[in-house]
Amino acid sequence: MKVFFHKYFRKRFVKFPEKIQNKFDIQLELFYKNIYDERLSNHELHGKYMNCRSINVTGDIRAVYRKVGTTTDDVLFIDIGTHAELYS
Repeated sequence: MKVFFHKYFRKRFVKFPEKIQNKFDIQLELFYKNIYDERLSNHELHGKYMNCRSINVTGDIRAVYRKVGTTTDDVLFIDIGTHAELYS
């Protein structure tokens, strides 16, 4: 599996405090090992993020991704933010 980051994701990511960025890196390691690890709370999304999934970074911070390609397990992280920012 390869992981890619959309430029919008990267732009928002750098605005988070270092503590949150480090927590994302920890969660990303879990993601690489097992995309459906319970600690990630990986779940399908609806509405404007149809065909995307979300993982927990912290209690309120979520990272949104989608699979790219039909024959690979590659993913593209497209957004990151608080629950309210992403889903309102």
